[in-house]
Amino acid sequence: MGIDITHKKKNTSRKEPKSNDLYLRLLVKLYRFLARRTDAPFNRVVLKRLYMSRINRPPISISRVSRQMRSDDRKSKFAVVVGTVTDDIRLFKLQKLTVCALHVTEGARARILKAGGEILTFDQLALKAPKGENTILLQGPRKAREAVKHFGPAPGSRHSHTKPYGPRTNGRKN
Repeated sequence: MGIDITHKKKNTSRKEPKSNDLYLRLLVKLYRFLARRTDAPFNRVVLKRLYMSRINRPPISISRVSRQMRSDDRKSKFAVVVGTVTDDIRLFKLQKLTVCALHVTEGARARILKAGGEILTFDQLALKAPKGENTILLQGPRKAREAVKHFGPAPGSRHSHTKPYGPRTNGRKN
C-alpha cells in the first residue's frame, strides 16, 4: 500500500502579532478594521508590518527620515514608520518633520519637537489620514544587523565576503 502524501502548503504568514503588548493589539484591531473597510492599500501594509517581529521592524535614524522627506513634494507629508525612530548626532540641522511611529527615542523626540515638528501615534494618524493620504511609509535597513554579516558562503571560500565568528588566528594553536 502506498503512502498518501498531502501536498497542501501551510500558510505561514502571520495573522496576528506574537507580542502580548496591549497597545499593539489595540492598533492591530484598529488597522484590521481600516484595512477591511477602506480600499486603501496603505492600511493593509501597516497592518502587515504591525504583525512583524522586532527583527523585521528595524530602527530608522532621524537622519534617514530627514533625507527621505527633504524634497519639496514631501515637505507637508507625514513620515510613517512602523518601528522605532532613533536620534543621530551626526545630523546637525533638522527640518520640520511630522513623524508617526510606534516608538521615538528621547533624543529624537526632543530634536523633532525643537525643530517645530510633530510626533503622532498610529491612532492619531488613523484620525488624520484614515486612507493613508499624504503619507510616506519608511522602513529601517533590515540587513544592517551584525548577525547578517555572518550569513553567506563560508568565510575563506572563493568570493566570500562573509564575516567569520570569533577571533581568527594564523599559525599553530597550542
